[in-house]
Amino acid sequence: MGAETFQIFSGSPRVWPRSALDGGEVRQFRAAREKAGLWPLAVHDSYLINPASPDPVHRHRSIAALRLEVQHAQRLAAEYLVIHPGSSSGAPREDGLKAVADALLQATRRLKNRGLTLLLENTAGGGSSLGSTFEELAYIRELAAGRIEFELGFCLDTAHCLAAGYDVASANGLRATIEQVGRVLGLDRVKLIHANDSKTPLGSQRDRHEHIGRGFIGLDGFRRMVNHPRLCGLPFILETPRSGDADDRRNLETLRALCRKRTTIRNGWR
Repeated sequence: MGAETFQIFSGSPRVWPRSALDGGEVRQFRAAREKAGLWPLAVHDSYLINPASPDPVHRHRSIAALRLEVQHAQRLAAEYLVIHPGSSSGAPREDGLKAVADALLQATRRLKNRGLTLLLENTAGGGSSLGSTFEELAYIRELAAGRIEFELGFCLDTAHCLAAGYDVASANGLRATIEQVGRVLGLDRVKLIHANDSKTPLGSQRDRHEHIGRGFIGLDGFRRMVNHPRLCGLPFILETPRSGDADDRRNLETLRALCRKRTTIRNGWR
């Protein structure tokens, strides 16, 4: 498809049991990736993991699964592991945020860092979902940074931003959002963009992805993002609806067509 960066799951994201990665397949994967020149590689954690869960059984299971995700990402030589903060499931939000930081500590205990960065992803919000504000993401990082061997950064999802109330669709809104990112998260800690249009409007708190240009962010919104001097050097990962390869090709080419000048670089494309 001509992509230059990519994201995978290291196993089915909807089941708990995970088998160990086959050594031969890992070697083939790494060799094929090197030959194709795909960089960086992001691994996305399982949808079942909830590091903020107040339920002891679910929490124990989530921490064990998150640890395995870290180990798989390292074996695959991934640069990033994307992690959802999860839901406090009715418990106080402060307790949930502290639980996420503690889960990161437990999941990485005694593991050596071999070039993997853990990325906390922002969420659309709603209910007990954590991480819909930049302040909550920053607080998790503040609690965990310095206590774990791994670098902690952020992945920003464009559809989640809009649904959470950050107006990335308009010129003034994008400017204000990037100023907030710089002030609260630190732009240097944002390593990855999930480029998704949104089926639902600003502040809806509903996580519904749409094809690029067909949602409430629109073509003009993405044109501003892919050409913004503080964003255009980052890798952009599509998580748009998919019924076949044609959907991915169309969304990829749509993003590329919005770029004023495309230049291949080592940390993505612009």
